Amino acid sequence: MKYILSNVYVFVHDKFIKSNVIIDNNIISDISTKEFFPSSDNIIFNLDNCFLFPGFLDVHVHLREPGFFCKETIKSGTMAAARGGYTTVCSMPNLSPTPDSRENLDIQLELIRKNACIEVIPYGTITIGENGEELTNYEGLANDVCGFSDDGRGVQNNKIMKEAMTKISQLGKVLAAHCEDESLIRGGYIHAGDYAAENKHRGICSESEWKQIERDLELVRETGCKYHICHVSTKESVDLIRQAKLEGLDVSCETAPHYLVMNDDMLKDEGRFKMNPPIRSELDRLSLIIGIKDGTIDMIATDHAPHTSEEKSKGLKDSAMGIVGLETAFPILYTELVKKELVSLEKLINLLHENPRKRFKIGNPLGVGQVANFTVFDLEKNYKINPEDFLSMGKATPFENKEVYGECILTMASGKIAYQGKNLKPEKEV
Repeated sequence: MKYILSNVYVFVHDKFIKSNVIIDNNIISDISTKEFFPSSDNIIFNLDNCFLFPGFLDVHVHLREPGFFCKETIKSGTMAAARGGYTTVCSMPNLSPTPDSRENLDIQLELIRKNACIEVIPYGTITIGENGEELTNYEGLANDVCGFSDDGRGVQNNKIMKEAMTKISQLGKVLAAHCEDESLIRGGYIHAGDYAAENKHRGICSESEWKQIERDLELVRETGCKYHICHVSTKESVDLIRQAKLEGLDVSCETAPHYLVMNDDMLKDEGRFKMNPPIRSELDRLSLIIGIKDGTIDMIATDHAPHTSEEKSKGLKDSAMGIVGLETAFPILYTELVKKELVSLEKLINLLHENPRKRFKIGNPLGVGQVANFTVFDLEKNYKINPEDFLSMGKATPFENKEVYGECILTMASGKIAYQGKNLKPEKEV
């Protein structure tokens, strides 16, 4: 089967060129303005005024399977990812069983093989059961994971973390740290800011995040570990990471769309505004924007974390931590960052594809001879976000009813259509 995508703006060599793209037997065989000739083997999509990007890569996604399929499944989560323009996601290990042994990892890999419509690469755990006490056997997992993480919990013991960094460094893999000093949480569940004080909520101080980053950076200086910091949310964290990079430490980090476009003045006492780390102050948000602009923050990940409707229906205090984000990430970022001229579209694509691809050594660039992994967006399409339309089983989003620009109309993963918008029809199918 040959697909021809005509008159589309293609992101190649860090710029957009209006071209025709031909996919033949799953491979991109041509990107050019050369005339093409329809035949019985062709399916032609006229994509005039649409934009074709390399498939996005999200290094922080919770697919909930095995163990919690009432929240999300690999099938539903990867369908949602494809609709959001993602062709690869890295799945977090807070599962049941946790991928802390070859046997447990194989359970997850088999589910991925059977049910995923895009590429899914798991993390292995840093410690067995994510209990922070006994190290996982990294050698037995290293070939089939993107890195190691105990996401959902920070490793509290300094000695354990140093040993983990030393061993993971020897394998050349990335350690992705959820940075949270549990001794500083003190029962908090939203940011310790004005909203929490005014509405008598228990706050989570910024120090609970940046203090553990500060500790870990000292350990990176000692071990040389490839260290990646998950879901950065505070000004102090950005400052610490910036200094670490100036020192030459092997450090990278991510933030999430909600931290870049929201502050705690926007909170409502609803579960869809509750996540960990929490949405923080306007000063923190602006510091993250600066970190995006100056390269301190390497990539944007969603921390897609679906829960059941019941778990998210109990207000800020009692709802489960976590929101969904795969289907809203690009339109939110395009609307709030690109259209407001805070970052360029080219910069955004690098944050969603090129930077995570290079850091985690995952995936292929967009180009002739490569397997077709890309997504197409209509940037002029505006609409209101409606969680009831999500393909994810999770519906909790702080962006419900927000008007955005940018609709995914096509995603191809591994040379096959993973998502096709209902309004996208072949121009000619012979």
